[in-house]
Amino acid sequence: PPTYELITPAQEGDRLAKLQQQPPLLKVENLTVSYGKGGLWGKQSQFKAVDDVSFSVYPGETLGLVGESGCGKSTLARALLRLTPVSGGKVWFDGQYILALPSKSQQLRRLRREMQIIFQNPYNSLNPRLSIGRAIQEPLIIHQPQQSGQQQRQRVTELLERVGLDPAWFNRFPHELSGGQRQRVCIARALALNPRFIICDESVSALDVSVQAQVLNLLKELQRDLQLTYIFISHDLSVVRFMGDRIMVMNRGQLAEPINTAQAMIENPQSPYTQKLIQSIPQFPESLDWLVS
Repeated sequence: PPTYELITPAQEGDRLAKLQQQPPLLKVENLTVSYGKGGLWGKQSQFKAVDDVSFSVYPGETLGLVGESGCGKSTLARALLRLTPVSGGKVWFDGQYILALPSKSQQLRRLRREMQIIFQNPYNSLNPRLSIGRAIQEPLIIHQPQQSGQQQRQRVTELLERVGLDPAWFNRFPHELSGGQRQRVCIARALALNPRFIICDESVSALDVSVQAQVLNLLKELQRDLQLTYIFISHDLSVVRFMGDRIMVMNRGQLAEPINTAQAMIENPQSPYTQKLIQSIPQFPESLDWLVS
């Protein structure tokens, strides 16, 4: 696969300035996701998995989201995609306020084509009874029923080739593939409807180190070629630094510090929590050597 070198701080600043000249593709204000818990004598208490989070993502940008397990990263991702009920706040996608869309409306159905997610465990996110070709074809069957079966199969063939898999594997099942190959299938499925925005939710953490590098390079290549916008979620700050234009750190459902460029946050972390995250990575940033040539 192609390899990518880390850009210099000056190049990083120039790229970010150019991206931020555009209106944000995704804008989030004061987003809160709460869950009720039963207490003593029947009293209910509220647990805020996401607490008053605000940020924007610009077209073509990768916003890295990092934090320890349980800090609210995945809950935030699901809330943005309307997969989890939101307790408060506002979310706009491409200027459209999306939280008011009825759950079974055509508007939300159209929105699903624009916003996709790649989950952490590729085996669990694929139906073991469906061939990989059929799994990739499913979004087309649901959202583009006007296409013939032959047209859909041709699209699946193109997607398999795009992510580096043999189209002859159309009838193979998930258990016949390696972890990296299954994750490529999930990426192909996410691309099926030509989305503009993809959330990568710990999408490489379950893979071997060498396979991680291949998948990360694939995601970068796809972003460059298809003008994709990512939120890239991980607990590994070195991987997020490699992928992200800016980094957002979450701790206990809140932003630990202001969002900043990857380089600036690494060199000058503002919060003790971020400092500990950086210190927890051995020989940082040399731990990135496996990603770049």
